[in-house]
Amino acid sequence: MRSTLVVGLCALLAASPVLAQPATPAPQPAASAAPADSSPEEDVVGTINNDAAIAIPTFPTNEMLPTAADGGNTEALGRNLARVIYGDLKNNGLFRPVGPDALPGIAFGEVTAPAFPNWRARSAEMLVQGFVKAGADGRLTVGCYLYDVALGSELARQGYVVKPEEWRRAAHKCADMVYSRLSGESPFFDSKIAYIAETGPKDHRRKQLAIMDSDGANHRFITNGQATALTPRYSPDYSKIAYLSFLNGTPRIYVYDIGSGQQRLVTEGKGPTFAPRWSPDGKSILYSMAIAGNTDIYRVPATGGESVKLTDSPGIDVGGSYSPDGSKIVFESDRSGSQQIYVMNADGTNQKRISFFGGRSATPEWSPRGDQIAFTHIAGNLRIAVMNPSGGEMRYLTDSWQDEAPTWSPNGRIVQFFRTAKTTGKTSIWQVDLTGRNERRLNTPVDASDPAWGPVLP
Repeated sequence: MRSTLVVGLCALLAASPVLAQPATPAPQPAASAAPADSSPEEDVVGTINNDAAIAIPTFPTNEMLPTAADGGNTEALGRNLARVIYGDLKNNGLFRPVGPDALPGIAFGEVTAPAFPNWRARSAEMLVQGFVKAGADGRLTVGCYLYDVALGSELARQGYVVKPEEWRRAAHKCADMVYSRLSGESPFFDSKIAYIAETGPKDHRRKQLAIMDSDGANHRFITNGQATALTPRYSPDYSKIAYLSFLNGTPRIYVYDIGSGQQRLVTEGKGPTFAPRWSPDGKSILYSMAIAGNTDIYRVPATGGESVKLTDSPGIDVGGSYSPDGSKIVFESDRSGSQQIYVMNADGTNQKRISFFGGRSATPEWSPRGDQIAFTHIAGNLRIAVMNPSGGEMRYLTDSWQDEAPTWSPNGRIVQFFRTAKTTGKTSIWQVDLTGRNERRLNTPVDASDPAWGPVLP
């Protein structure tokens, strides 16, 4: 899937005079918005506590012109851009943003010459300002600036050139810049989520493959629902989605090419295949296959070919999630008599159990940071938990009736999962940060399950 968003990262100019008016940043290759000396915090429980009060007024335009983007013109689009940035920063639990609907507008010339006394009077600590301009070719240029109000200085800036239909990506990129600069963490807002959209009665559910932005916008169905779809996973380069389909009544793994809309069968196994997982380099796919009542984990080249059997134990071995460096695989197995979590080398050697918490443990997923494994713990209720790769320091992130199937944000700071309501059986997608204190439900047009968070878009 080829991106049409061009990112220009301008140098940090905290010690330099601000410009008299916004200048369009020259398009450059994508670069990190975090300064060179910023680094992730050492802790693993997500205790970043900036709690910064961030003002995000409407992005003004130099000239109100029509655009195919939401709002119909550049003036309305400026407010929509600020609203998306506000929503991103509000929902991650680290900041106290105030959005454009609660703030006065600013003039175009103020974007790079903020009225700092006015923002101090509003108790703003940080300020996100920007602009939007329409080009003759229909594309949009969006500028984004981050200021420290107390110091009266600029901390970061970026510029984005986008097609009208991709305006939300510019907003997410802006939010990513702010998040990274203030937290020292890697970005994650400009990413997508694949999931299963569910409709119909409980005993005859229609399950379709669907995708959406990280905030639930730009929803799109991928399959028509004639065959049940389950467990989607994005390829590392975002070009494909591997998923389980019950086409013709038999569970098989297919790869859907997002650019062409074509799909192909991964492998013709001797039995039902399920639970696909990509390797970090995108060159192979893990899957499980059931033969004569025994289920094992296999690896097959993503382009097709001979499969390699990685497990060979009595019972059911399912799943498989690679460590970020591709050296190890975490999976679930009932070889001990109940569902538990195991780790093995990527070639299938050195298999050992790591979950000893009582109850059952399932659906493990390795963090992109490599420091934790998220999983479903089943002991009465189903709850989302995390542990270190050795099986220690287990902590619950949720405490509801039925939460399951965790998937990580690209920066490893947020876990996404699906929740089943006890009274209605309806399913929905939720997110929780590593403190376990900040939960958020994503809005989807229908019931939703089996989420899979993709990497940051290229």
